[in-house]
Amino acid sequence: MRSLFNTTALAGAVLLAGAGSAHAQVMASGDQTVEEVMVTGTRVIGRLATDSAAPIDVISGETLRAQGATDISRALQLLAPSFNYPRSATAPSAANTRAATLRGLAPDQVLVLVNGKRWHSSSVINFNNVIGRGAAPVDLNTIPMAAIAKIEILRDGAAAQYGSDAIAGVINITLKSAGEGGFVSAQAGVTSEGDGQTVNAAFNRGFALGQAGAVNLSAEVRSRNSTNRATIDSRYGRVTNQQGDPDSLDLNLAANARYALGRAELYGDLVYDYRQSTSAPLFRAPGVSVLYPNGFIPHVRLKLNDLGGGAGIRGEAAGWRWDVSDTFGYSDAAFQVRDTANTALGAASPTRFDAGGARYIQNVVNATVSRPYAVLAGANLALGVEQRHEAYRIRPGEAASFAGSGAQGFPGFNPPRPVDVSRNAVSAFADGELSPVEALNLGAAVRYEHYDDFGDALLGKLSLFYKPIEAVAVRATASTGFRAPALQQSYFSTVTSQASAGVLVNVGTFAVDDPVAKALGSRPLDAETSRSLSGGVVVKPFAGLVFTADLFHIEIDDRIALSETLSGPNVVAILKAAGVTNASQARFFTNAVDTVTDGYELTANWRGHLSPDVRLDVTAGYMLVDTDIDRLKTNRVVPGLPLLGASAIDLLTKSQPQNKTALAARLEWRGLTVNANVARFGPFRTISVATEQTFSPVTTADLAIDYALTSSLTLGAGVLNVGDVYPDKIVDRALSQGGSTQYPEVGAVGTNGREYFLRLTSRF
Repeated sequence: MRSLFNTTALAGAVLLAGAGSAHAQVMASGDQTVEEVMVTGTRVIGRLATDSAAPIDVISGETLRAQGATDISRALQLLAPSFNYPRSATAPSAANTRAATLRGLAPDQVLVLVNGKRWHSSSVINFNNVIGRGAAPVDLNTIPMAAIAKIEILRDGAAAQYGSDAIAGVINITLKSAGEGGFVSAQAGVTSEGDGQTVNAAFNRGFALGQAGAVNLSAEVRSRNSTNRATIDSRYGRVTNQQGDPDSLDLNLAANARYALGRAELYGDLVYDYRQSTSAPLFRAPGVSVLYPNGFIPHVRLKLNDLGGGAGIRGEAAGWRWDVSDTFGYSDAAFQVRDTANTALGAASPTRFDAGGARYIQNVVNATVSRPYAVLAGANLALGVEQRHEAYRIRPGEAASFAGSGAQGFPGFNPPRPVDVSRNAVSAFADGELSPVEALNLGAAVRYEHYDDFGDALLGKLSLFYKPIEAVAVRATASTGFRAPALQQSYFSTVTSQASAGVLVNVGTFAVDDPVAKALGSRPLDAETSRSLSGGVVVKPFAGLVFTADLFHIEIDDRIALSETLSGPNVVAILKAAGVTNASQARFFTNAVDTVTDGYELTANWRGHLSPDVRLDVTAGYMLVDTDIDRLKTNRVVPGLPLLGASAIDLLTKSQPQNKTALAARLEWRGLTVNANVARFGPFRTISVATEQTFSPVTTADLAIDYALTSSLTLGAGVLNVGDVYPDKIVDRALSQGGSTQYPEVGAVGTNGREYFLRLTSRF
């Protein structure tokens, strides 16, 4: 078993002894330190984050909102050591599936919960050459930041406890539930280049429902104008392309309610997001269409309706805590192409097309019981069953959008046969913990899952937490995991225009059971399976100070990835034989590779008073991760065509920062609050055009200052990316689009540069 657990890493981990949470594991109250109670990773009531067998970050909603970022993922990136947020911008699917990653793995290898219940993934699958290529992950930014009470990030395999997808970890978002108080805020910002104007308005208010319940309501509007960091196109002496954030508008609503009925409680939540965004594919040169003699940039308009929520009842009887719930998720994406043309239609071509769309639905019924036992120093047993239904549908575009070569920039969806599929999965789990003595906690979980489309999975997890003295603890876990292939990955089919070695071509993505895909080497998808080991220490030398260190090793077999974009005479012949005339290259989803990921995480957190009216909170963190190929499968059907090439392999293994250092500080003095963050993102490697390039580390800093004008009114201002830093420029950019696209679409800091903002908040 290959491992990064070498002498250097182990020594560094022991000496630094830090990998805890960001602004998270301790909360201050007067002169006393109250450690954060968490609910993720255990079914024991009242467990402290620092007493967990696996590392957990607990980040409050107030901390998120204080950063100045208007989306959850951007705020989390500087607060959680292993969290990365690739800000892919240009491509339509990538700009609208900016998913989070943990420990350098894929976005869909992270399970997202809301109020402890499985949340639904996006209907938009990422089919561009960026981080998360081929993933259909949960979009965290459909949830309004105003509604969040806290976020818990479990950095450990947890599929045995929570089910499919929890290979890298679990993100649990807890919504506000208070029946009183709230705030209203407005924030405006702009980049130092004068574009990317943002307006963010948020509202939150709690209302009591008599003496027995409460409802907490939130609303948020996020508007952002596009940014553009493309430079002059050497072919035409002018700026032709757009590289940056799309124009976007998000309208968010959220409600979280509870009502007591004797010894039981009814509860429910609802989150809705409407998004409209406009992305710009690559420039089309003069001569491509008679309608645009000077060339043109197509624009792709996405309209997304995303709805999630659930209802349930929980209570206690005969010593058992019980919880029965139903959680529903709906994501519907509709695409329209504007300012474009279908060259096959000549001068008669429309300039606007309905390109179709996709819809994903999920429904989860869950029943769980849990009971503590007075055995030895304490025990707890939890049992549960779950039934999940999923459905996925692709809506074809209008005929003109896919006729011939299709609409430039985004040919309409046109599956060879209708895509309207569904599946069911059932599971059962047992999760137990036992403390033989007060200082030792042992845990074990087992889970069985059955899917009606690909079979069964049996998973397990063991954990240990040992605290011989109050100031020092040791923890370890071992687990197996899996991730079921998404319906989107099994059935997605489309044709898109993409740059291949600097040349614009039409690329067909074919479902795994499509005759074209089979002829090129596809096979039915299997589930990903994983084996994870982790170990660490927790050190609390005195009140207010927490150090922890954690090492991890993750093996993943049969990783699901979008294949290399296949080209050449053999591919063209297969496409022509199948009657495909609007694509010259092809790809499909495949279980082509096994990987091994090793690393460690270190952070330290201190919170306390510098004087009676000055409070300081400082968190330092470091993460190192290394993912390598353990086995790469060959194409059994067409041996000369690789299932994955250098570009696809880099996206899986090396295109995220290989290390990350973060320092976050919060200073409170009377009516003044200062939040400062500094992060250094390590090197990464990718192929942007044709040359494999290693990009240098980048250090970025954010600063936010708030001042209380009155007891209820606060004025704030800040700067994001104070140093106005960008990633390295692409070395061979001159080979594509006249060198106008300067920066890579992977990494961590994006391409917007420095941003300024002002905000005003009123609390009630």
